[in-house]
Amino acid sequence: MSRPVIVEDAAGVRVLTLNRPEARNALDGALISALYQALVEADAEPSVRAVVLTGADPAFCAGIDLKEAARDGEAYFDKHRAQPCIPQVARMATPVIGAINGATFTGGLELALGCDFLIASERAVFADTHARVGILPGGGLTARLPPLVGSGWARRMSYASEVIDADRALRIGLVTEVVAHDRLLDRAAELAAMVAEVPAETMRALKGVYVSGAAGTIDAALAAERAASAEQRPDLAHLEQRRAAVTERNRRQVRSGP
Repeated sequence: MSRPVIVEDAAGVRVLTLNRPEARNALDGALISALYQALVEADAEPSVRAVVLTGADPAFCAGIDLKEAARDGEAYFDKHRAQPCIPQVARMATPVIGAINGATFTGGLELALGCDFLIASERAVFADTHARVGILPGGGLTARLPPLVGSGWARRMSYASEVIDADRALRIGLVTEVVAHDRLLDRAAELAAMVAEVPAETMRALKGVYVSGAAGTIDAALAAERAASAEQRPDLAHLEQRRAAVTERNRRQVRSGP
C-alpha cells in the first residue's frame, strides 16, 4: 500500500507530498492522520528549516473526502477535529511553501492558504465550492483569503464557486509566481533553500512577527468562521450528489477557461 504522505529531505528542506492521486488527494481518514503527523514532526525537527507542501499529480488537494463524509457523517469531521491537518499548516513555526501542482478546491484551498506563500504550476486551478455543496468553511478560508486577494475576489470565489486559473491567481495575489509544470518542484526547492539559509532562530522570529502582525484580524475572523461552521448542520446525506454535480461543473469551467 502506498504511503498517504511522501516525505523527502534535502539540505534542510522537507518536501511533503500528498499521495492519494486516484482521489485527487482528497482528505480521507488515512491522509488526515498522515499529513497531521508529518507536519507536526517537521515542525519539531531542528534540521528542517523549510517545508514544501505539494500533491501527487494531477491535483494538489480536492479538499475533504465527500464520499467518506457522506458515509461516516460526524465521525468523519471528528477526525479533522482530532488531527487538524488543515489548521496545522498555518500553525507551523517552520516556513511552509505551497507548490500548487493542480486542482486546489475547497478544503484543499484552505490547506494551501495556511502556507506562507504559494507558487503555482501553469496547470493549477483554484475554487471554493463549500457553499455549493452545502457546507460552510471551517478551516480558515474566510479569514485568510481576503487579505491575499481582497474582499471582492474572496467573496466572488466563495459565492460563485468560480474556478480560477493560475494566471488569474497570480494577478489577484493568490500565488506569487507561476512556472512551467515540470519546473514547479525545482523552483519550490530553490526558494525553500533560500529560506533554509537564514539562521533558524532568526527565521522563526521573523515568521512570528508576520503572524503576530496579522493575528488580531485573523483571530477574530477565525473565531467567527468556527462559530458559524459549528452551528450549521450540513445535509450529509446529499453530499455525494452535490459533489458529483460540482465536479462536473468544475470540469466544464476548466475546459472553457476564464
